[in-house]
Amino acid sequence: MNSFEFARATSVAQARELLAEKPGAVLKAGGIDLLDHLKERLVEPPRVVDLKSIPGLARITAEADGGLRIGPMATLAQLAAHPAVQKSHPALAQSCREAASPQIRNVATIGGNVLQRPRCWYYRLESYKCLKKGGDVCYAVGGENRYHAIFGGGPSYAPHPSNAAVALVAFGASFVIEGDKGPRTVAAGDFFTLPTKDPQRENLLQPGEVLTEIRVPSAAGWRSAYDEIQERADFDWPLVSIAAAVKNEGATVRDARVVLGAVAPIPWRSARAEQALSGKALDEAAATAAARAAVVGAAPMSDNGYKVGLVQTLVRRTLLSLA
Repeated sequence: MNSFEFARATSVAQARELLAEKPGAVLKAGGIDLLDHLKERLVEPPRVVDLKSIPGLARITAEADGGLRIGPMATLAQLAAHPAVQKSHPALAQSCREAASPQIRNVATIGGNVLQRPRCWYYRLESYKCLKKGGDVCYAVGGENRYHAIFGGGPSYAPHPSNAAVALVAFGASFVIEGDKGPRTVAAGDFFTLPTKDPQRENLLQPGEVLTEIRVPSAAGWRSAYDEIQERADFDWPLVSIAAAVKNEGATVRDARVVLGAVAPIPWRSARAEQALSGKALDEAAATAAARAAVVGAAPMSDNGYKVGLVQTLVRRTLLSLA
């Protein structure tokens, strides 16, 4: 770990100024992911800018219309326990509840969870200069790829690590970002980017920009659930995860959202699974059809073909829980 300055910002504008003054400076939210990067020398910043002292960035507000406004510094534990989030957007509350361990959830923020870098061991080890670090090879292609992507991979195959992002995409959330030209709002479904665009990036956040708010529209009339499959019951990264939401008209599914996690470099929305549900009663037959549709186009690597079966099981099981 290199030596660096530590600066506490008291406003978003000051945070951006502190970043601009020292090229290579980085922001710190909860610091969970940043600490890993510092220890492995994946980043060696001259300055770390702490966001914890900025007023208002940890607020969770339930709007009159049923929507949510979430500050990026709200912890995963706060969101998981928030009565309004549990009632109106249960898949989001559950996704935060399933992340990491209780100790980490009390510190880790939703902004940090959404913006964390991939957990691929080749990326995380200093000795491998992979595509994510400006190299010219994804070592997972010919190496250990048990936990890697089966959708949307290439040239890099590291899966997106965020639990919360899966639910946020399912709910049609958007991110408010402050930059040189003022605030801009980006839909969660457009915010995350595939490695074909730039293998060193996972999202549209530009250097010097700060995520200031997450907006989640009302989920009135929707039923939602989040679930995941892990190797170990506690404190483990998901092998496969899902956030599903359905809106019925009588006994018929009028609209559906099926978003998969840990299977692609971005939260992976399955349009085929959604189409398989549209206009159908949400029963065993429809859930099974959606599960089969969800794996169309999957391209497993040498060691992760098991994820195809897990996706089908998880999609079917989660949809039936909403029936």
